[in-house]
Amino acid sequence: MTSAKPLILVDGSSYLYRAFHAMPPLTNSKGKATGAMYGVINMLKKLIADYDSESVVMVFDAKGKTFRDDLYDQYKANRPSMPDDLREQIEPLHEIVRAMGVPMLIIPGVEADDVIGTLAVQADAAGVDVVISTGDKDIAQLVTKHVTLINTMNNSVLDEAGVEAKFGVKPDQIIDYLALVGDTSDNIPGVQGCGPKTAVKWLTEYGSAAGLIENADKVKGKIGEKLRASLDAIPLSQTLATIKTDVALDQTFDQLVMGKPELETLETLYADAEFKTWLREVRQAIANVSAGNDGSAAAGDGTGAGTGAATGATSTEAAGATSASTVTEKQYDTVLTKKDLTAWVKKLKAAELIAFDTETTSLDYMEAEVVGVSVAVEPYKAAYIPVAHDYDGAPKQLSRDDVLSVLKPLLEDPNVKLVGQNLKYDANVLRKYDIVLTGIAHDTMLESYVYNSTATRHDMDSLAEKYLGQTTIHFEDIAGKGKSQLTFNQIPLEQASPYAAEDADITLRLHQELWPRLSEVPALVSVYESIEVALVPVLNEIETNGVMIDADMLEAQSAELSDKLETIKGEAYSDAGKEFNLGSPKQIQEILFDEKKLPVIRKTPKGQPSTAEDVLEQLAVDYPLPRLILQHRSLSKLKSTYTDKLPGQISPSTGRVHTSYHQAVASTGRLSSTDPNLQNIPVRTEEGRRIRQAFVAPKGYRILAADYSQIELRIMAHLSADKGLLTAFEQGLDVHRATAAEVFMVPVDEVDSDQRRAAKAINFGLIYGMSAFGLAKQLDIARGEAQDYINVYFERYPGVREYMDNTRELARQQGYVETVFGRRLYLPDINARNAQARQYAERIAINAPMQGTAADIIKRAMIKAHEWIKTDKPNARIIMQVHDELVLEVKSGEADAL
Repeated sequence: MTSAKPLILVDGSSYLYRAFHAMPPLTNSKGKATGAMYGVINMLKKLIADYDSESVVMVFDAKGKTFRDDLYDQYKANRPSMPDDLREQIEPLHEIVRAMGVPMLIIPGVEADDVIGTLAVQADAAGVDVVISTGDKDIAQLVTKHVTLINTMNNSVLDEAGVEAKFGVKPDQIIDYLALVGDTSDNIPGVQGCGPKTAVKWLTEYGSAAGLIENADKVKGKIGEKLRASLDAIPLSQTLATIKTDVALDQTFDQLVMGKPELETLETLYADAEFKTWLREVRQAIANVSAGNDGSAAAGDGTGAGTGAATGATSTEAAGATSASTVTEKQYDTVLTKKDLTAWVKKLKAAELIAFDTETTSLDYMEAEVVGVSVAVEPYKAAYIPVAHDYDGAPKQLSRDDVLSVLKPLLEDPNVKLVGQNLKYDANVLRKYDIVLTGIAHDTMLESYVYNSTATRHDMDSLAEKYLGQTTIHFEDIAGKGKSQLTFNQIPLEQASPYAAEDADITLRLHQELWPRLSEVPALVSVYESIEVALVPVLNEIETNGVMIDADMLEAQSAELSDKLETIKGEAYSDAGKEFNLGSPKQIQEILFDEKKLPVIRKTPKGQPSTAEDVLEQLAVDYPLPRLILQHRSLSKLKSTYTDKLPGQISPSTGRVHTSYHQAVASTGRLSSTDPNLQNIPVRTEEGRRIRQAFVAPKGYRILAADYSQIELRIMAHLSADKGLLTAFEQGLDVHRATAAEVFMVPVDEVDSDQRRAAKAINFGLIYGMSAFGLAKQLDIARGEAQDYINVYFERYPGVREYMDNTRELARQQGYVETVFGRRLYLPDINARNAQARQYAERIAINAPMQGTAADIIKRAMIKAHEWIKTDKPNARIIMQVHDELVLEVKSGEADAL
């Protein structure tokens, strides 16, 4: 050790995001957001006070691309854009940090982690202790005898033993661990299906990712197949996950020393942000300096390093923002007697709005059993009514049948208004108890989604933090994680009751926060009430209807696919001249490039020839082996994802498959489907189309699929009012053929298939913001030729160009775009300085009104069709929605009439 006090490295970017999501949405009197600034500075002050070190360095990410974006264009591509109310806090925060005298580094081309890694390695080599303050798990790779991590959110410290205890691997294995597990937030590929436990198991057995790759053939089962299919991605994932430790810096670690605070500057900044407690402290420090008192004491007071300034809970700002949750006492009841139930039912009957939630044994609504229900009618007061907790020593509870029979008249009364969080799930569960949830007036998940689909995730925990500034009890906190996780009936009432009652209380308070915001925009209210809330009972019924699947047909297809895969494998062995693993990128690489000397299209970051799908597609044009490998990959995926898996998802209680449709996932308003995903069954190949044939109707019924033809192009014609497009649709022309005639300047009846294909690519490509580069790649033509096509297109359809230009400009001015029905999509990056982020936002701005309007139209159609079926009672029911298509079961002989 050369220093008694450690070097403190602060991950400012990690602090920033964590503070933004953890703090209440604070603003000053001018409406400027200040919550993230307050949280970051508060944590920094506490850190300075706790360690009393002069060597504190704060590091932030620089704007723009880093070297990792150059390595992998999808790096962090899935990350949502930075919210406007966070972005506007960054520069003022930087000014405060500088004025506090804290050295601050922002290095272009790298991330904050890389700068921290460089300084940590320098100090470690000099024998100086280093404390890195972060919440980022990636930085665990830097931990050594001298380097430890601290998480100021929970005051946990990770040394070498701590890293191994937390992750199951040593610090020098963290890079390989991250490369195997992948990272959805950074979009690091990893190995599909490999979770933390699997990664730990592999690294324990083989020592490293390199050892695992060498022994990939030994890994059995489906995870082995996934591993071998991902081998090409592991080196890239390693590179992306590795923190750079040789960043060129102007100063070494020992030169980065804290200076004296600029008290007058801090006074101005604190006054502007209205941080009243810190403003008083810094003014006192200025007074002390003026009076000739000890300057060091003044400096300490000014930076808030003293204990008084470091306690965020006592600050005026925090107390003001969270006064409702810290001052108001919660009153949560556990209802165990008929007398208490009667008293609560009386409250429910008198209430204008009831927050309602069920607790169940499963997320699968078809299999879930009710364990209890929670209700609230005023903020901070709620009740949990347990009915089926059956752990050893559980207290006597009211019977489920008795409680539900008492609640049934209320829940089925359309005049009793209910609010919930994802009430569709509760409605599905209650159907098996012969209760139809009738009075759904509000759903906080949908309120948040319609208000701003991109501001946050729409689960209750995220919404509570975002809109109430409150951290809720998470399910894992009381149930545990993984295989040992308890079902709700096994959780003791001492823990279960506060959790369940809080759900109802938070739901009510979220509604009281979100509904006034939503009500300020009448068009959003209309989307919310007439589309999203109205759709809940429709989806409820479609999901419980389910769809019939011919399991025998799928099993037969699985067998046929197995035979085809064996045939393809034999042909591949024959072409290669030996047997090899078609799922092993390493073996494919050796055969294609080392032995057969095929041209190298692209290299991996490690300098090896790539065997990625797009590379094999290019090679498949001229060589049979890459084509066989691609066929094998495609058929293997069909088999594992559909023909093998779907039969196992048939409900034992209904004999049908029941998906879940999600309203609050896709930002444009589109529905998504999971468990299983019935909206993504491939139809481009014969094998894919045959999977659809396994979706069958019961005896005496037929399947009827009704869809909109070229819906988004029609919406483009409507929005742009382009005369050429409108004429093509009005005359019932093949719009792609009509476009080809315009672009290639030939009569419609002389358009050939290649010209029509090119026109179709242009029509749909422009909707999705395709560039000339993208069109050239899709059509396999020169970029200049593709640009010529686009130029001619806009000459022939000037209304489309005008619409696109106007939409981009309007989006820049107002920060959002709208569908025909008034649904909004906010675009925080539409005016970003980063060209890539801005261009992506512009593409979304053009596409979202079309895709969103199409989503609104099909949702309205579902609601109307559902109402018509209920009223006219034809022998039919809706069983699926696939974006612009409705699928129904209809009695044989009535399909034409339907």
